[in-house]
Amino acid sequence: MTVIVKLLAHAGFQIKTKGKTIYIDLEKYGEFSDKADLILVTHSHTDHCNPAQIQKARKQDTVVIAPQDCAEKIGGTIKALKAGEEAKVGSIKVRAVEAYNVKRFRSPGNPFHPKGLGVGYLITAEGKTIYHAGDTDFIPEMRQLENIDVALLPSGDTYTMDNNDAAEAALAFKPRVVFPMHRWDTNPADLKDRVEANSNIKVMILKEGQEYQVPD
Repeated sequence: MTVIVKLLAHAGFQIKTKGKTIYIDLEKYGEFSDKADLILVTHSHTDHCNPAQIQKARKQDTVVIAPQDCAEKIGGTIKALKAGEEAKVGSIKVRAVEAYNVKRFRSPGNPFHPKGLGVGYLITAEGKTIYHAGDTDFIPEMRQLENIDVALLPSGDTYTMDNNDAAEAALAFKPRVVFPMHRWDTNPADLKDRVEANSNIKVMILKEGQEYQVPD
């Protein structure tokens, strides 16, 4: 069986595995056609949690996993995971991990993404693990990650890691493949050049609508 990862827009992705469709961080510009078996939301900011798009993707038995502060926005039955907690949806395992700012602040002492606001996710299916980091800086918890096949890392600066931070993170936990996301106006080639010059990690720069089959 194969696992296929597709960039929708911004930090939004579709994952297809074993006849199941997973969406992460649907927002209004990400186009999709298939209904979801599983929807993951990393946090409540509107470029990651768009209730209208979630409702379009949802069917009667879709499982939605999101932090508690997203539940009122989305409506219906939501499963909330805190960092360190896991859930199983059929053969798919989802583990929430920390995602927060240590360098980027609205004002002194007021980070854009305080610890506890949102999460990242480790999604394991078909023996492959995909890490969606959410909106985060390079945080100490990332150094504990292991055996990541695909890492979806924000690199746009202002609210999250920039290219340098994302490169440091990738070189620290060594995923097989990195996709830069949440890129804003930054040049993902800078991330690609640094990571590939210092490791065997492959950096894939996807365009919206482009997909990647995770290798065996």
